[in-house]
Amino acid sequence: MFNNKKFLSILLAAVFAVLVLAGCNSEVGNASNDSANNEETDSSSNEGEVVELELFSTKTENPETYQRLVDKFEAENPNIKVEVVSQPDSLTVLKTRLTKNDLPDIIATGGNPTFGELGRAGVLKDFTDSPLVDDINEGFLYQVKDIVSYDEENVYGIPYAGNAVGVLYNKAKFKELGLEIPTTWDEFIEVADKIEAAGEVPFYHTWKDAWTITVPWNDLVINIAGDDFAQSKTEGEATFIDRYSEVADKMLTLRDYSHNDVFGKSYADGNQAFANGESVMYLQGNFAVPAIKEFNPDIELGMFTLPALNDADENMFVASVDVLFTMPKDAEHPEETMKFIEFMYEEENATQYMEEQFAISAMNNVTYIDPIMEPLKDKLAEGKIRQAPTHYYPAGFPAAQSIQEFLIDGDKDAFLKKMDKDWDAAVAN
Repeated sequence: MFNNKKFLSILLAAVFAVLVLAGCNSEVGNASNDSANNEETDSSSNEGEVVELELFSTKTENPETYQRLVDKFEAENPNIKVEVVSQPDSLTVLKTRLTKNDLPDIIATGGNPTFGELGRAGVLKDFTDSPLVDDINEGFLYQVKDIVSYDEENVYGIPYAGNAVGVLYNKAKFKELGLEIPTTWDEFIEVADKIEAAGEVPFYHTWKDAWTITVPWNDLVINIAGDDFAQSKTEGEATFIDRYSEVADKMLTLRDYSHNDVFGKSYADGNQAFANGESVMYLQGNFAVPAIKEFNPDIELGMFTLPALNDADENMFVASVDVLFTMPKDAEHPEETMKFIEFMYEEENATQYMEEQFAISAMNNVTYIDPIMEPLKDKLAEGKIRQAPTHYYPAGFPAAQSIQEFLIDGDKDAFLKKMDKDWDAAVAN
C-alpha cells in the first residue's frame, strides 16, 4: 500500500538536496565570476599602466623640436610618456651616468668620442640587423661604425641628422659683386681677392672662441692630410710634420682675408656681424643659421664646400653625424623605447626635425635639404662627406688651443712639432 508519509519524506529530502546543490553551484559560480572580474580588473590595470621614458639630448639647440615631436608621439601612444632632458656639459653627464650604470632610456647624441666610448664599453644595443639601418646614408653609417673602432662593423647608434661645415655666403653680396661659387682653392682665393678689392671683408673669423678655428681646419684636413690620419698617427705611421704643412699654410692664408680683430671676436659676435653684412663669407656650419637669422630674418644665405684642393671633383666636405639615436642593450622598457625611436624615423617626423633644425637628413628616404645647402646636395649623394677629423683626436689633446696659438704667432715649424709632441703625450696618458 502506498505510504504517503514515506513518499513525502523522500520528496522533501530530494528537494533539500537540490537546493543545497544549487546553493553550492551558486557559490562556485559567484566565485568564478569574482575571479573573472578580478582577472579583468588586473588585465585592465596592466593595459592602463603608463611607461615613462627619458630622452636625453646632448644638443642644447633642439629640445623644443623634440618636445613638439614627443607631444605628437604621446597623443598616438597615451600609455607612454617621454621626458626630454638636455643640460649643460651633457657629454660629461652622460659619461658619469655610464659609470653609475644609469644610462637614459633613449640617447640622442652625435657621432662624437663619447658615443665611441659607450660603443666600446659594450653597453649599447646593436642595431646592425634593424630595418632602420637599411635606409641610412652610407657616409653617415660609416662614421658611427668608425668612431667606435676603425674596423667596427656593428651599428650601435642609428644616424638621424647631420651637420655640415663649409662656407656660408651672402647671396645678395655675391650677386652685387658678380661672384660665382668657387670650386677650387685658387678660385676661392680669387673670390676673396675680388671682395677685398671691392672694399668688403671676405671672411669674419671668430677665433676668440678657439673651437671655431676647427671649422675650416677640419675641411682642410680631410682633403689634404687624409681622413685616416688619426689611425696612422696612433700606429706611428704618420706625423703632423709630414702631413699638415699645407694645412697650416692655408690656415694662415685664410687668417689674412679677414677683419683686424680675429682673436677678439666670439662665435656670437660673428653670427651677428655676418647677419649685419660685415663680411661676404663666414666659415661656419649650418648650425649657425638659426642664430644668424635671428639677427637678420631677411638675409639671403647660401652655403658651399670649402674647396681645399684644385681638383674640384676630389673636394670633400665635413658633414658629421649631429644626431643619432641609441639605447642601452639592457633597456628597462625595450619595446616602448624602440617604438619611440621608430616613430622618429618616420618620414613626416624626420622631415619636421630637419626643417626646424636646418639639418641634413641621414636617411635616404627623407630627401629634404634646406635650400641654403643645395650646393652640397650632389656631394652628399655621392658620399663625399667625412667625419670631423678632430672627433678622432685623443682626449686631452689641446688641438684648438694649439692652432689658435699658431695663428697668432705664425711659427709653423714649432707648431707642427708641438702637435706631434702633445698627441704622443695624450695617447701615453
